[in-house]
Amino acid sequence: MVHGIRTSASMWRAQVEHLYGRGIAAVAVDLPGHGTRMAEDFTLDGAFATIDAAVQDAARYGPVLLAGHSMGGLLSIAYVGAEKRPPVDAFIAASCTAIPRGVALQTYRTLARGFDRLPGRGAPIAEWVLDRTLPTETRADFGAGGYAYDAQDVALRSLSVLDLLAALRRIAVPTWFVNGQFDQLRVNERLFSSLVSGSELIVVPRTSHLVTAMRPRVFNAVLDLALATTDAAVARAPSGS
Repeated sequence: MVHGIRTSASMWRAQVEHLYGRGIAAVAVDLPGHGTRMAEDFTLDGAFATIDAAVQDAARYGPVLLAGHSMGGLLSIAYVGAEKRPPVDAFIAASCTAIPRGVALQTYRTLARGFDRLPGRGAPIAEWVLDRTLPTETRADFGAGGYAYDAQDVALRSLSVLDLLAALRRIAVPTWFVNGQFDQLRVNERLFSSLVSGSELIVVPRTSHLVTAMRPRVFNAVLDLALATTDAAVARAPSGS
């Protein structure tokens, strides 16, 4: 599981606990510049190396389901859709169906810089919003690993070089795009889902960009669906394949 910008692996606690409760191994990574790696510089190479290391390790034990949220979802799209296909058997891309380029990206970066100039780098406002939108069970998870304010702008700028449309066309595993109804990154959801053959688009009603934390049981159900789909594919595969 790959977290979004500014947050860390801690945002996936509800999902990790759910999977462990089912006896399924789960790994949530910290990208460079985030969480336990806050002192590092964020780079795309470092981010992809982090994702690849976790995937390659998991693939030694069985089929791999990769899930990414927001920035982590965009990075995971580029990773799963690389020219050299990685050992990923199913993919969930959450809150990441927007092309990070042009005016939209520049506007986001400008807003982020504006928040950075506020007292406490805008943290009091963010905490106020989280208090009123996230359930008690996940409220502490989103910021438990700290907020990577210093990595934010360089990470956003880095995303503009990703060729997501080409990557989407190359994805050939069961894929689910999951968005909250009020997610600002829904803008290209129909395009994204149309480019991945057989993919499914799931829009969660009355939910924001933070779909994994705001509706943890719904997202856990999507994880279960993806795992069941992967298990069925394995069962159908010829012996020895």
